[in-house]
Amino acid sequence: MELDSYEQPVVLRDENQRRRRRMRPHSATSNMFPMEQIPIEFILPTSNRCSKVQETMLLEVAGNCSVEQMKAQIWMHAIEKSHNSDFYQRLTPDQFLLQYQKKGQWYEIYDKHQVIQTLDCIMYWKVLQKTVGKIHIVQKEKIPEEMIEYQKTLNYLIGYDVTDVSNVHDDELEFTRRRLVTPRMIELSRRDARLYSMDPWVTCKSLPEYLCQRIISNSIFIIIHKGMTSHTIRVSIDDTPDVILHSFFTKMAKKKSLLDISEENSELDFVLRVCGRDEYIIGNAPIKDFHWIRQCIKNGQEIHLVLEKPPDPLMDEVQKEQWPLVDDCTGVTGYHEQLTIEGKDHEKIFTISLWDCNRKFRVKIIGIDIPVLPKNTELIAFVEANIQHGQQVLSQRRTTCKPFTEEVLWNSWLEFDIKIKDLPKGALLNLQIFCGKAPTASNKSIVQSPESTASDSKCKNQLLYYVNLLLIDHRFLLRQGEYVLHMWKIPGKGEEQGSINADKLTSATNPDKETSMAISISLDKYCHPVALPKHKLVCDPELERPRTEMPNQLRKQLEEIIATDPLHPLTPEDKELLWHFRSEIVKHPEAYPKLLSSVKWGQQEMVAKTYQLLSKREAWDDCSLDVGLTIQLLDCNFSDENVRAMAVQKLESLQDDDVLHYLLQLVQAVKFEPYHDSALSRFLLKRALQSKRIGHFLFWFLRSEIAQSMHYQQRFAVILEAYLRGCGKAMLDDFTRQVQVTEILHKVTMEIKSVSAEKYDVTSQVITQLRQKLEKLQNSKLPDKLPDSFRVPYDPGLRAGSLVVEKCKVMASKKKPLWLEFKCSDTTALSNETIGIIFKHGDDLRQDMLILQILRIMGSIWEAESLDLCLLPYGCISTGNKIGMIEIVKDATTIAQIQQSTVGNTGAFKDEVLSQWLKEKCPIEEKFSAAVERFVYSCAGYCVATFVLGIGDRHNDNIMVTESGNLFHIDFGHILGNYKSFLGINKERVPFVLTPDFLYVMGTSGKKTSQYFNKFQDVCVKAYLALRHHTNLMIILFSMMLMTGMPQLTSKEDIEYIRDSLTVGKNEESAKKHFLDQIEVCRDKGWTVQFNWFLHLVLGIKQGVEKHSA
Repeated sequence: MELDSYEQPVVLRDENQRRRRRMRPHSATSNMFPMEQIPIEFILPTSNRCSKVQETMLLEVAGNCSVEQMKAQIWMHAIEKSHNSDFYQRLTPDQFLLQYQKKGQWYEIYDKHQVIQTLDCIMYWKVLQKTVGKIHIVQKEKIPEEMIEYQKTLNYLIGYDVTDVSNVHDDELEFTRRRLVTPRMIELSRRDARLYSMDPWVTCKSLPEYLCQRIISNSIFIIIHKGMTSHTIRVSIDDTPDVILHSFFTKMAKKKSLLDISEENSELDFVLRVCGRDEYIIGNAPIKDFHWIRQCIKNGQEIHLVLEKPPDPLMDEVQKEQWPLVDDCTGVTGYHEQLTIEGKDHEKIFTISLWDCNRKFRVKIIGIDIPVLPKNTELIAFVEANIQHGQQVLSQRRTTCKPFTEEVLWNSWLEFDIKIKDLPKGALLNLQIFCGKAPTASNKSIVQSPESTASDSKCKNQLLYYVNLLLIDHRFLLRQGEYVLHMWKIPGKGEEQGSINADKLTSATNPDKETSMAISISLDKYCHPVALPKHKLVCDPELERPRTEMPNQLRKQLEEIIATDPLHPLTPEDKELLWHFRSEIVKHPEAYPKLLSSVKWGQQEMVAKTYQLLSKREAWDDCSLDVGLTIQLLDCNFSDENVRAMAVQKLESLQDDDVLHYLLQLVQAVKFEPYHDSALSRFLLKRALQSKRIGHFLFWFLRSEIAQSMHYQQRFAVILEAYLRGCGKAMLDDFTRQVQVTEILHKVTMEIKSVSAEKYDVTSQVITQLRQKLEKLQNSKLPDKLPDSFRVPYDPGLRAGSLVVEKCKVMASKKKPLWLEFKCSDTTALSNETIGIIFKHGDDLRQDMLILQILRIMGSIWEAESLDLCLLPYGCISTGNKIGMIEIVKDATTIAQIQQSTVGNTGAFKDEVLSQWLKEKCPIEEKFSAAVERFVYSCAGYCVATFVLGIGDRHNDNIMVTESGNLFHIDFGHILGNYKSFLGINKERVPFVLTPDFLYVMGTSGKKTSQYFNKFQDVCVKAYLALRHHTNLMIILFSMMLMTGMPQLTSKEDIEYIRDSLTVGKNEESAKKHFLDQIEVCRDKGWTVQFNWFLHLVLGIKQGVEKHSA
């Protein structure tokens, strides 16, 4: 007996086109058998012709049949008994929805495969003690034109059509779109409209000591502007904005007319906003906790605020939801006791429990279809099949080797040494095609032998293609039947690498069906769906058994294992020990990543014990948040959704400013989720819907990935759509303008590239052409004109207005980036300073973004230790496929330009050049001293940061200095992995850049010392030791960065570099000595850097590295 609800994919050969296989659904028929009967009253879509009252039907439904079968049963009864039987004969059940009411909201019973007894409405009725519940059968409505247009707008903003299901082998995409409606609606119902519309940017961190020292008598001065007038008031740093407004209005009570305020208005009708920025100073936080206020105190700037009416919250109105809600029980299976076939009449079974499947898992490799044969025809191919969970390979098998022809057929089963019942949720069937040289005549006989692994290992095999299939789908159902999977190609030498390590974990298939490799496989078919049951917490006798005191030696051994860093490999003995003492270790949150790494996820009983263990995780729930520890559980090593959900639950306590710090890494961690709908996806959605600032950056981080990462396009698109449907009209309008700007500037860049030669130089004609194009776009009446204003993607507090065309230019570089300057569109801006943006096409700025984000995190670690190292992580955002925007830092010049401007190329050898340039910019002695102080701190910050990240060896065009002495590094996209040679010249590496000219600014040379140099050493050591206090965080951020964004740096040695740089395992004294030794190495080898810089000045003119300065 087969179920009519269960669709089995069948492979058909199409001989007319290329020998390409296609899948189509195949359904079987079944009979209905009542079992646990549930009485339900169905409200039919038709009415009684006589009474005009809506028809109802009371049916007893088998509790273990599916929603689709229930629908079919209703239809059969309606055709037989309804006064409108012709209606039911004319239409099919698929044209109708099943809905029920819960707490005043309408919910749809969405998942047609779900078993009736697991439905949320059934459980809800039981709680209400209803003997008969009501389900309404509602005809699907035609989608209104307005909704179709709205969806088109969303698809345009996403950069992907989320309604296109041509490249999916199940309905997970649509399923997730529906599932995410509920968390979105919940968040919108809770959202404070006033706070959301203004989104104050505050921090929860205490004011660093160095900032406290700059505040006299615990108070600061604020200048409040209204119209043409301004008033300075003194306020306590502990005052809230409401208190400040009250005292200001009290002070100005008799001068309201001067402020152009009517007598009826009070402070309740006004808010404070930063002059020139969309940044509001509102809410219950003290003024000292506002990000902008701290920046002003830090930079010694006056605080200018404007008094104005608050924005209308109706501008954030959200489009009415087109879908009914679906509950969180959607897609959930029952317990093993409900699904098991044990002791049940087999003819009354509708779904089988996976845990009843005691046979070994197997896959039939039918064959592969190769679009283009490799040039070398003397090749053999084989398929390697792995079952993996995270990074843990649970079982592995290979086919025999076959000659590499247009079509290779095996038609053979591979049986794994893992039982079906032990397959965990999130397990991937990883299929890889390797090729190698054909064997010689002497060992040709081995090629066809089934056990050819030994011979395979002798020749060098190359991985060509891969694809993954989730063995348990998003509905908890075991995959069955035949599949054609379009595979991903491993990039060859010289090809774009992407983020290959993260990409290899994707369960998406290649959308390019015409030219990609296809593999045809068959999985065992069953006459029913096979469902992974929900885990019931069972008693683990190991946890209940009273334990004797652990011997000291064992305790010490365990403590040593737990104390090791995240990259330290665990031996099988370590894992055994951790698991054996799990009841003790569960009390130590810092041990969780190691404890969970020791779980054998391919053993169902061990997984059940793990869940039982995690139900007693009070120590984890009660401990304070350690971001480094928590993010470890979200990396590629953990695929279990309960473990990942536990980590996300811990992140709930993150304040908005910290969410912003880790947002980029959390977006990357979404790649490691087995399914689209996850606790992490929901966390990001929730926080973005609470804060416009988080939402703004989430939009660009996701959109950038959608444009560049084919492997995760659908996943990121479905999360972004869920956000856009809830962010409100004002944000949608803002995003539309930003996307329009990037599209227009991309087009201009491509046109400029086509008219300028493939050289680094830029002629005056090219710059003239650019200006003419920009002038035309600015003044055009056509739809493709530049918007009058737009939010700056890397800084949403800034609104750029019209272009200052005469200041725009094409930069001297092979990629021909555009140097653009915009007026600030905000009329309350106090200066005429332009907003400078470099628009760049041709480089993947995601690498720069990752490095800059880690620099920001380092800055926050130092802030907490009251260290201001003057890092300048400038704005940089990837807005599309190798497209992005970079902030132009005002009054900054590259070291190369400073050196060349005085004595030409030999400036690299002149120690005094940099110091003289600073003196010219700061002629007053007091200012010069402040500039040197700033130089010392910023130089120390970048020395430590670049050393720890392994990017210390830079050239003089990658380092800039502002006129106030702030040194900073730029252009991180090319350095990782490419630092060992420059233009083919091998370089003697230095740990970081500390050249004689830098030392000269600090008042020293050679081995001499000075007051500033002593301070430099002291600051370096403090900064280095502060990062070591966060070793695990640094290591996990570094390894995740390499995994997701640095394809050229993912060998074991590269990832483990950071362990050496942080001197893991050494005490503080040894670590301090280690860093001071690095400073000495730089002093000894400073001349080699100068020589390399000289080469860069001579050859780099042709190399044409972009300069981010005027």
